[in-house]
Amino acid sequence: MTVSVHVSPSATAAVDDIVLRLVADLVASRVTAEDPTLWGAEAEADAAERLGWVQAVSASRPLVDEIVALRDDLATRGIDRVVLSGMGGSSLAPEVIANTAGVDLTVLDSTAPAQVLAALDGDLARTVLVVSSKSGTTIETDSHRRAFEAAFADLGIDAAEHIVVVTDPGSELDALAAEAGYRVFHADPAVGGRYSALTAFGLVPTGLAGVDITELLDEAEASLLEFAIDSPDNPALRLAAAITASDPRRDKLGLVADGSHIDGLPDWIEQLIAESTGKKGTGILPVVLLPVSPELESRPQDLQIVRLVEDADQFHLRDRHPGEILVSGSLGAMFLLWEHATAIAGHLLGINPFDQPDVEAAKAAARGLLDERPAPSAPAFVQDGVEVCVSDPALAASGTLEGVLDALWAQLPTDGYVSIQAYVNRLDLGQLKGMRELAAADSGRPTTFGWGPRFLHSTGQYHKGGPAQGVFLQILERTDVDLEIPGRPFTFGELIRAQAAGDAAVLASHGRPVVSLTVTDAVDDVLTLFTAAQ
Repeated sequence: MTVSVHVSPSATAAVDDIVLRLVADLVASRVTAEDPTLWGAEAEADAAERLGWVQAVSASRPLVDEIVALRDDLATRGIDRVVLSGMGGSSLAPEVIANTAGVDLTVLDSTAPAQVLAALDGDLARTVLVVSSKSGTTIETDSHRRAFEAAFADLGIDAAEHIVVVTDPGSELDALAAEAGYRVFHADPAVGGRYSALTAFGLVPTGLAGVDITELLDEAEASLLEFAIDSPDNPALRLAAAITASDPRRDKLGLVADGSHIDGLPDWIEQLIAESTGKKGTGILPVVLLPVSPELESRPQDLQIVRLVEDADQFHLRDRHPGEILVSGSLGAMFLLWEHATAIAGHLLGINPFDQPDVEAAKAAARGLLDERPAPSAPAFVQDGVEVCVSDPALAASGTLEGVLDALWAQLPTDGYVSIQAYVNRLDLGQLKGMRELAAADSGRPTTFGWGPRFLHSTGQYHKGGPAQGVFLQILERTDVDLEIPGRPFTFGELIRAQAAGDAAVLASHGRPVVSLTVTDAVDDVLTLFTAAQ
């Protein structure tokens, strides 16, 4: 499938002007040549170590036979259930690949105890756990591994036959895996996690689950030349220009999947763009939308709509959506298109698209809370079972949920956004995502939704490092379900609460307003939240 990027007629002149400048500066061929100077002297050291994704297709070809051989070996031993433990790009890309291929893959990217237990409750004799962590020290994946090792041991199952590791060579996890006898696939150290879709991080779990990963690489390879040529028709140049071109610049990007065959691509694009561009007080905020979301009716002036469609050429002729960008292509090509466009957008914005300077702050705050174990803060008030905590007492002055949300929306600047963050078991509370639509309509501003702690490894960078435009609504759950983490002095329940509290503290220290709502009865309290948000 050919990659197509259609820009609205009203933006064509501005986009063309930027593209011609990019062509004159040989930007496309310089990205392909892995030129680290494209992002300035300050970013050069990072870029020199993070451009391996450009060659990911050819570098990943030798992995295919190894992955298929392991899949066949596992199948002969009756192991055909694949659970992936990974965070950020390590889980989002495999989730898109598996969903689009219609293949079963259990993605575990949460520390909610009930969600971890659900993954453990499968037939462990048939289960292979893929532990994906570039650094090898990710607390979520380390905790998942410990829980699965204990569960395997309780059943007399040899963990070495059921655990596969994807990590950088020389990481702590690499050493641990070698000692334990786990099968290890080494990732390319020159590829950052969010750019790793076509590396071992994307291919190992999905290949083991049954995806035709050769076809995925073929799709990507077929588009490589389009992205490498310094031409005004280069779709990556045009997309990068289109998402940075408007004057005044639209710094929010509404991503709408409208009939696209690719399942979940906006969520992957969201983490790629937000973590790559949200720093130094600037960036592009991705907002994942439905075809019927309120923002598509209100059309905020600072929101650029990108519609992901089955065939942009046909859609362009059939349906007119003034001011929108239309994008289509195969899944492999889409991964490369957005990786190239995001890196080039970083060049245009004058920022380093390969670092994540503010991600560590929330992790450090959570670790501090787990070490110190301070007494939990008393809620400002409780309404219908929902506990309300606020970063500023003025937000709770009304004493009602409706009043708290109104007060939070009142903190929005004219170019602001709402961020909803749900630290819950999304298998049972998936309906909470509907809060996004209600909050967008009630606040009148673009609204994002993230499952915690997953988003901390992606959009969390934008929240702290991007423009100071956001107001933040955390949703937590109080539950009797908990699970020990073997070898750790804290449980999964304590971990997820510390992650939420740590991030709230860091956001508040940056002057971002935060409201935290804790539900105590999943069904009734969610209805209470929905009512308040209307």
